Amino acid sequence: MLPIYICEDDGAVLAAQKEYLEKQILIEGYDMEVALCSRHPEDILDAVKAAPRRGIYFLDVELKGEPMDGFSLGQEIRKLDARGFLVYVTSFSDLAFETFRYHLEALDYIVKGNPEKMYGGIRESLAAITERMGREQGEQTEYFTVKALDVVKHIPIDEIMFFETAGRTHRIELHGKYDRFDFIGSIQELETQLGSRFLRVHRAYLVNTGRIWELDLKHREILMENGEKCLFSRNAKAKLLQVVSCL
Repeated sequence: MLPIYICEDDGAVLAAQKEYLEKQILIEGYDMEVALCSRHPEDILDAVKAAPRRGIYFLDVELKGEPMDGFSLGQEIRKLDARGFLVYVTSFSDLAFETFRYHLEALDYIVKGNPEKMYGGIRESLAAITERMGREQGEQTEYFTVKALDVVKHIPIDEIMFFETAGRTHRIELHGKYDRFDFIGSIQELETQLGSRFLRVHRAYLVNTGRIWELDLKHREILMENGEKCLFSRNAKAKLLQVVSCL
């Protein structure tokens, strides 16, 4: 059973989230439970330390009057639960860049100003988590494990779009379905480690061939399933056409 933790500084919003989550768990028969609701991030961390397992975390961003905000709390949670599901419930509509900056993998960002939209976001998040858990249990899911700063990340290999050499020496940027972060490494080592599913299409890019959506031969660009693009070299064109024809 997946435990759900809620950290929200507004008591009314906290109560509403708890009530709606419990209602959805009951209606849909999810294998989940609301383990703890608190306005204080330390309570969440203490609970996770006391019973370490994969969990779901609905986190407010601001957490007024507390020693850490939702992003800092997310970083601490990642140290304890690298594969947990982080969902940010916030007054701001676009926080994806902030989660990249804090090296966090967030499942979703829910705006809490409108109750109906908040409930819809919670409902969609629970459904996405259930679908992902079912996929993992039904398949032998392989993970790419890497240390980014002081956080160990486990990313399903199927959710990786491509790797890119970052601007700094020995830094690699991972572009994933739900996350984007950089780490120390080399494209050559990754090419050997990950095998035939990933193709070196450019000196700066190593691509998951199973996530290619289309090729732009004129501009030598690859469009990935998540909408991101990367370049390919003239030398990689023939191999790419062969791979895409088999998809």
